[in-house]
Amino acid sequence: MRGNKMISSMSMANASLLMAISAIIWAAFNSDVASNIRPPPQETRSITTDSHSSTTPQQVHISTVGRDHMRISWITKKPAPSKVEYGMSSGEYDSSAIGSCTSYRYFLYKSGHIHEVVIGPLNPNTVYYYRCSGHSSREFNFKTTPPQLPLKFIVIGDLGQTKWTESTLQHISQVEYDMLLLPGDLSYADFWQPYWDSFGRLVEPLASQRPWMVTIGNHEVEKIPIIHPTPFTSYNARWHMPFEESESPSNLYYSFDVASEVHVIMLGSYTDFDQGSSQYTWLEGDLKKVNRKKTSWVVVVLHAPWYNSNMAHVGEYESVDMRKAMEQLLYDARVDIVFAGHTRVYDGKANKCGPMHITIGDGGNREGLARKFMDPKPEISIYREASFGHGQLQVVNSTHAQWTWHRNEDNLPKADDSVWLTSLISDLDCKPQ
Repeated sequence: MRGNKMISSMSMANASLLMAISAIIWAAFNSDVASNIRPPPQETRSITTDSHSSTTPQQVHISTVGRDHMRISWITKKPAPSKVEYGMSSGEYDSSAIGSCTSYRYFLYKSGHIHEVVIGPLNPNTVYYYRCSGHSSREFNFKTTPPQLPLKFIVIGDLGQTKWTESTLQHISQVEYDMLLLPGDLSYADFWQPYWDSFGRLVEPLASQRPWMVTIGNHEVEKIPIIHPTPFTSYNARWHMPFEESESPSNLYYSFDVASEVHVIMLGSYTDFDQGSSQYTWLEGDLKKVNRKKTSWVVVVLHAPWYNSNMAHVGEYESVDMRKAMEQLLYDARVDIVFAGHTRVYDGKANKCGPMHITIGDGGNREGLARKFMDPKPEISIYREASFGHGQLQVVNSTHAQWTWHRNEDNLPKADDSVWLTSLISDLDCKPQ
């Protein structure tokens, strides 16, 4: 973060003041970090510098909207057209769409111009080339998801922007996958808004090519009493997910269908979830709409793990009380898998006729790994390890899927953990309640 590239919208004096305030706030709100066993010293942040011109599109990422549309999001430092041109051949754009532009303020920080455009209808399993704001020097491409199974997800939690993160992203770049799921804790900006920008630049090479579907973690809250009392300002402005299409009232929780047989539900651990809350009511209605005769798999993604055999974050309200409020809904609907983050570890659990719970908060965050596990190991815990890595969920057909976990340290394509899953709807003993 040298020079004015990272803080062009602030004077150096204001930037220093904000950094000092942010450090105090971060320490106050994250006192639990010191109580967990972490590998010292902490890795240095990997901060990508801003070398783009004022109207060059940057921080480009995409997310699926409905079955055949895609939302393209990007940022420019100065005003530029909120327009995407696209086609199925490089340099040939026979379609275009116009979107909208917003910005936000956070204390002394003012964001760039945040553009988003929804394009489509698009053909399934097809590569499209596109450019944003009419800028000819930066062409991107993405591939749409297949219309039917098989389908491969990448799953990473607690990503951050460290050397560990770079390793995770490098491993993912070697995988042929269809969509990425991220169960919260994206940038670890923690009130220091320029880190949202550097995170956008860091993930752009991957996030501009495949849909990144994300949900909130505790590091997205960024609420400061009196100074900035509104939570999730940066997350909501930068990562607009398709909540409207699933009739959710909030960008903090939503659902979508992919490959005709998979329904994915993204829940918010840090917004109201009690029975009678908007999120609970929406989830109850969303699960009732799922036609299990056509939808073979239901996957839930959230941040705070409901089951956790690591000593970090044990007994937290967002884990314990959310499970008490919502677990029966998931069990009755025969949800197949629940992915969570928050704990810097990989941990897998299973239960007959209930979902497989997988904690995968090991993407590369600056807080390091949580190495202290419960001893003895709980019976429901199948596999656990404190290492950075990523997961892959290959949904093969309507009855079987393979989950694999890949450790960064190995530098090998092989999986360090692998398990075959059978969809609960195909088990005669596990029909929905």
